[in-house]
Amino acid sequence: MTQSTSQTQPDPRAKPWWREPWPWILMAGPAAAIVACIITIVLAMQNYGDQAIEDGGFKRGLVVSKPAEGAAER
Repeated sequence: MTQSTSQTQPDPRAKPWWREPWPWILMAGPAAAIVACIITIVLAMQNYGDQAIEDGGFKRGLVVSKPAEGAAER
């Protein structure tokens, strides 16, 4: 039994994966989502990071809470 040379030799016309368009097209969506997420976080921290708490709420760590209705009357 001998194998054909076409099965053991790589195709000389084959390109490396990074020269094909499909991997880049498939990676473009998640990459765009990551960039958009980073931009959203930066804009949120620049514009709304130090806003005052109104309406009787209070901040304890990262949690912003509002006192219960019955607790305010006591």
